[in-house]
Amino acid sequence: MKDTQLIDLFQKARGDDSLAVIEGVQALKHAQRFNAKIQLYITCDIEFLRTLLAELANDVKDSILENTNEVSEDTFNKLSPRPHRTKVIALAKRIAYDISMIDDKKPIILLEEPRDLENIGAVIRVSAAADAGAVIITGPLDIWHPAIIRGAAGLHWALPVLNCKNPSSLQGQESRLIISLDPTGEIITKAKIPNNSILIFGTERHGISQKFLAKSDKIVRLPMKSGVSSLNLATSVAATLYQL
Repeated sequence: MKDTQLIDLFQKARGDDSLAVIEGVQALKHAQRFNAKIQLYITCDIEFLRTLLAELANDVKDSILENTNEVSEDTFNKLSPRPHRTKVIALAKRIAYDISMIDDKKPIILLEEPRDLENIGAVIRVSAAADAGAVIITGPLDIWHPAIIRGAAGLHWALPVLNCKNPSSLQGQESRLIISLDPTGEIITKAKIPNNSILIFGTERHGISQKFLAKSDKIVRLPMKSGVSSLNLATSVAATLYQL
């Protein structure tokens, strides 16, 4: 493939809702481990990539290297608005997750209109680590945005991740309790929360909307020192999941 064709392919992929752009060795190693269908692996320094993989992901090193194409640094820098310092980028098929694919025994993390791309990624990363059932977001952002994949360290293939336009009627999830995290709630350590609950988190600035609070089966809060107004979104999700 000519360099101009490769550049055009990666540029178009960012607007293609069937493809995912994976940037950086951390994201690539997790995508590989969780069986992402990767179509292209590109680097501008194969020996640097070999060294990184030997250190960080020796288990998938060979399977990545045998499929990686090397291009010039100039070409590589045109494949992304923010070329990754680990000098690797890949193109993969998205998984078309749906609600029916979520384990009914695990919690669902629902983010109401989140705004920070890397913070959403961090939520996916901690949710995968804690073995949550899924991460769902409302609002206009694409959960497969390259910056979210980067922030999630490529763990979009480790658990279902979905955009949801109408979360108040998650089909097939009626048996789950809706638990909202809000400063008005009872302390989470005293609350009885089923492991398969839908856990709702709002933005750091505005919190959860009244419409969601009104539909909650329970409202809980994380204990914090007096005077501290809020926690980072991903930190709140992590504290809640590990409390469960």
